[in-house]
Amino acid sequence: MYTIPKDWAHLPFFNDRLPEIETAIAADTRVILPPADQRFAALTSCAPKDVKLVILGQDPYPTPGHAHGLAFSAEPDVRPLPRSLNNIYKEMVDDIGATPINADLRPWAKQGVLLLNTVLSVPAGDANGHKKLGWQLLAQQVLTEVSQGPCAFLLWGAQAHKMETHINPNDHFILKTAHPSPLSARKGFFGSKPFSRVNAWLKSQGKSPITWA
Repeated sequence: MYTIPKDWAHLPFFNDRLPEIETAIAADTRVILPPADQRFAALTSCAPKDVKLVILGQDPYPTPGHAHGLAFSAEPDVRPLPRSLNNIYKEMVDDIGATPINADLRPWAKQGVLLLNTVLSVPAGDANGHKKLGWQLLAQQVLTEVSQGPCAFLLWGAQAHKMETHINPNDHFILKTAHPSPLSARKGFFGSKPFSRVNAWLKSQGKSPITWA
């Protein structure tokens, strides 16, 4: 079971929508990923006041043993890398010349990178299988919360682009590109240099850059 992240518990989602989602998940007889105690890991690892960058994904990896609650991240022993993450690392090599040593992106979260999916659960083997449960409301409220002050946003893919309307106007850095999945990475994700550009913006704001690798 999970506990609602205390730093985010004030968001209306947890009272207004989560009970319905819990009921729907309980009625789903399939294996649901990630495990319930990891479902809010992205929010637990990054309080609102600490968020410097939001990387918005779609839904968790549908392969058992991969997803652990942070968008695009996977357990450190996962080999080969999930395909979207492999493309993220390809772009990182081209952009800054280095990558993390494995699939685990929790070191980014500790530096203020909120790795948030718009949908927080998925039936094993059925990508986007829970996209109609209503999880998106949480992502919308999170974006509104963190955009009260200047923040960086990497919106990868059409689902993430639609979320831009929930970002309060401010002195943000917002980069919208294709999703890093093998189906779309060559349509604008590769060559976008998001990692160096985010760090340049953070420095311009007087904030410490992210140590990506």
